[in-house]
Amino acid sequence: MVTGHMDDRPRSLRAMLAEAKDSSELMIDLAYAAVFFNDPGMATEVGQLEERMNDLVQDMREVCIMAVRRPAEAEGMASVLQVISSIEGIANASVDITRLVTHRLGIPDELISDLSNAEEISHRVWVREGSHMAHRPLKDLEFPVQCGMRVVAVRRERSWMIEQVDGDLILLPGDVLFLRGSPAGISRLHELAAAPRWDPPVPSSGVLSDLDRAVDVLVEMKNISEAAVGLAYSALALRDVGLAAEVRHLAERLDEMKDHLQLWVLRAAKADTDLSPLRGLLQLAAAAEELGDQANHMVWLIADDYELHPIVKVALGEADVVAAKVPVAAGSAADGRRLADLQLDIEPGFHVLAIQRDHRYLYRPRGYVTLQPGDELIASGPAEGQNLLAEMCGWWMEHDEDDPTGVIQLVPLSASPPR
Repeated sequence: MVTGHMDDRPRSLRAMLAEAKDSSELMIDLAYAAVFFNDPGMATEVGQLEERMNDLVQDMREVCIMAVRRPAEAEGMASVLQVISSIEGIANASVDITRLVTHRLGIPDELISDLSNAEEISHRVWVREGSHMAHRPLKDLEFPVQCGMRVVAVRRERSWMIEQVDGDLILLPGDVLFLRGSPAGISRLHELAAAPRWDPPVPSSGVLSDLDRAVDVLVEMKNISEAAVGLAYSALALRDVGLAAEVRHLAERLDEMKDHLQLWVLRAAKADTDLSPLRGLLQLAAAAEELGDQANHMVWLIADDYELHPIVKVALGEADVVAAKVPVAAGSAADGRRLADLQLDIEPGFHVLAIQRDHRYLYRPRGYVTLQPGDELIASGPAEGQNLLAEMCGWWMEHDEDDPTGVIQLVPLSASPPR
């Protein structure tokens, strides 16, 4: 869990890398959510996280430079600097997304409506005095059950708790909760927080326009950019060349989609007298493309067989959110089940980034996808949930304590439990 004031940052490079990774993903979530809700306050939260990130990046670079004592160590530490630079780029792209709100670039109602159809969206609420949340432990509120959302961060004044927030934490008036989950749960969340009701605008119906096409492309760019960043971190943690190649493919796809979007926007400009929303679409497309580029910059270290410093794997493997790659065994609890029915995001708390099936990847799979034997889940979630995820897929997870690389062996459930 990441906590503390900006002046109370962790000193070890491993801990700082883990915090930077978690913070960058939270910034992406909040940035897109700021657009969805047209919320300047949420955009401000992204700006505050950027300030924290700037301090982290500077500290990590100083540690890297001081840690190199011999020329032979330079190549490995250069890989750490590359990852740090990419994380900084992801944070900067997140801030660029919020410019739609902070600089009033214009947000088409069609975009907000399409984003409301996403499977997951981030949101924030204040804990108000007299609300159902105030002075209660976080675990008692049962957000996943009550509104289908999970808490990913809590801010108390200038202190942050990011990912795996302690369930025993007593919420106080003034705390700000950041949650992620189904948009359908936002109304219930507002009830629990005694917050004003919010309804997304409904665009006028009619013939599919050039603006509609541009928005459709942009929503897909949003989904792909988020998947690219998640898969890039997973590729580094798992040192998976296949995943690295998929990230590169996604980055190339984002480049192509940006070109298509620019064409639809230019066509829409002919029939639209208000060009400000179109400018916002171009800004958002550029930011989504940049997220893909930064994800690609991280994984070329693996794709080109560059020496990756062990601390990168250790840091990302020990982050509050870790990457796991688990195959689905025939006859397991996951075999033949829909993702929506398994509710992996609730227990064990893992979010499926992709499914590898027949040498292809399904990115950000929807809840209706039915798992098959041989599918490999690439998922991110809490370290303590890895064992349960493996068991649901038909495996015991055996950790080799004598192996410094932290290799995990999967043993069929039919075999005796590992000691």
